[in-house]
Amino acid sequence: MQHHCDAWFIPAYQQEKGSETIMKKRLQTSAILIILFFAGVSTDAQAQKFKRMMHRIDSMLSVRYHRSDIDTMYITRPATKWTVRGRFNIFGAGVEIEGKELGKSFKSKMDADHKKTISIGVNYLGVSVSLSLNPAKMMGKYDDYELNLSLYNNRWGVDVSYQDAHNFKGWHEAEGSPRIDLPPEMLKMKSLNVSAYYAFNRRRFSYPAAFTQSYIQRRSAGSFFLALSGQGQHTETKGDYESVLKVTNIGIGGGYGYNWVPGKNWLLHISALPTFTVFSNTSLKVNGERTPLDYHFPEYIITARGAVIRNFKKMFVGGSMVFHFTNIGDKDKLAVYNNKWLARLFIGIRL
Repeated sequence: MQHHCDAWFIPAYQQEKGSETIMKKRLQTSAILIILFFAGVSTDAQAQKFKRMMHRIDSMLSVRYHRSDIDTMYITRPATKWTVRGRFNIFGAGVEIEGKELGKSFKSKMDADHKKTISIGVNYLGVSVSLSLNPAKMMGKYDDYELNLSLYNNRWGVDVSYQDAHNFKGWHEAEGSPRIDLPPEMLKMKSLNVSAYYAFNRRRFSYPAAFTQSYIQRRSAGSFFLALSGQGQHTETKGDYESVLKVTNIGIGGGYGYNWVPGKNWLLHISALPTFTVFSNTSLKVNGERTPLDYHFPEYIITARGAVIRNFKKMFVGGSMVFHFTNIGDKDKLAVYNNKWLARLFIGIRL
């Protein structure tokens, strides 16, 4: 009898325990479904919040992008928001020194190895990001360093260029002596060049149309400019002729630029911004002894630009060049000339 009672009790207990287990599983499943539901609602809310934020950013950029006070008969914004552009860039720099020593003329000229890079850039309503690659540097064939920054709009613009170069090749000649080749890496130069402009005819003339393609020049127009330029340089030579040249120059001036539209979808640009040095701090040491390098009027810095653009329905191709030239000193004593240039070929598409 006891055995029968025990046999009856155990199945009932197992049944009750099984029901409790099923109930727990159902509660767990319901909890998981509730969590997933609210997680989905939260994710959807975050997505909507992010979408609204991006829409506000897009609206702000659009207003800023199209707000310019321009004469649309002459210049206009592209109809699209996105611009993707690929560029092939070539950089060059050189230094030339001439003067007289003990009544005899001498002259030296050295040029840095050309730097070549490939870059791709993306622009969205005037906000740009780009990536550049230097194949020669990646293969270990080029170890100079260069940084270039350009910012242009219709009212004002600035070019900033920094270079740390020591791959120079050149020659030296003195009166009464044959020309000699200078050994590689004899010269090391660190230089900083800055050029800024202010355009008077900003409503009808556009620098960006020629150099960033963020505007389109529809009719020919020109503009006068105010210009400011600066140069900082530290140059060293090694060997039998050791020297250290330090230069700081600031120049103020003006210039003129012209955008010529010879036919539909074409643009040719040329401009020159000469500035005269108003501040000069220059020092030169040769073999440890200071050599006079006095200010000699006129000392100047010239920035010249040129470009050719061909626009298609959604694409454009072209080329541009920026050239800096600096003159300091007196060739009857000692004069130093620097040149630096950047040439580009590019192709782009507007989306």
